[in-house]
Amino acid sequence: MTKSELVEQLAELNTWLTRKDSETIVNLVFDSISDALRKGEKVEIRGFGSFTVRERGAREARNPKSGAIVKIPAKKTPFFKTGKELRERVNDLG
Repeated sequence: MTKSELVEQLAELNTWLTRKDSETIVNLVFDSISDALRKGEKVEIRGFGSFTVRERGAREARNPKSGAIVKIPAKKTPFFKTGKELRERVNDLG
């Protein structure tokens, strides 16, 4: 499912919302999650999962084309851990 499909489904299931209102809601949720992660906060949605930020240390890697060693700087990356209820729902789909 894409973001636009999510917006469309939200608008269809809630007839009192316009497509523009649905898009605003979806953007607000995603922006709020992004902002919290940027601040280093943990975002937990009960039954769905939690988002955290993990730090990856600097390392050296090899360019597969040339074989040259490349230095990769340290960086932060988002991490998602599924909640128990979501895992159970996915596994029940068979």
